[in-house]
Formats: sequence, structure tokens, C-alpha cells
Amino acid sequence: MRWLIIIFATALSFSAWALDLQQAKQQGLVGEQLNGLVGIVLEKSDVGAVANDINRKRLASYQDIAKRTGTSLTVVQTRAGQYNIERTQAGHYIQLADGSWRKK
Repeated sequence: MRWLIIIFATALSFSAWALDLQQAKQQGLVGEQLNGLVGIVLEKSDVGAVANDINRKRLASYQDIAKRTGTSLTVVQTRAGQYNIERTQAGHYIQLADGSWRKK
């Protein structure tokens, strides 16, 4: 439960760029990955820059959480990935363990 609260608080901190992320997800350009980062589903225009910016900020937050909680970055990313995938809206993409993409 503690992890969900931490990850939820982190997710709220992403609101500054959430509109760009939402647009990219709605257009099927990016999806949630198991490692807590977003991945490019369909390469188009600025999607790489948007994904890189989101992932840079997420990774910084995950590193901070790992440091504050004394947990490894891998564990934090895995739990964040699970949480983000669970919260993914129907019709948006998630990445499966084999690396393929599917709509939720």
C-alpha cells in the first residue's frame, strides 16, 4: 500500500506535461512499459522528444523514491510500471513482457 501512495504522488507530479502525454497516448503514439517508462508505439513527428522528456522526469522521480526508501531503482521502476499499466485507460497501449504492444 505504501508503494501505491508513493507512486500515486509521483504520478501527480507529472501533471505539468500530462496533456502532452495524454495526447500521445490517445493517438496511439506511446504506451506504458513494465519498467515504469513510456515507450514509442508509433514513430511520428515529435513523439521521441515527448517520450524522452517524460522518461527523464519519471526516472528522476524514481531515483528519488529509491533513495528515500532505501529500495533499488529496479524495484521502484517495476512497481511503478505495474501501477501505470493498471491505470492505463482502455484503448491505450501497454507493452507486454515479450516487448509487443497491445491495446488495453
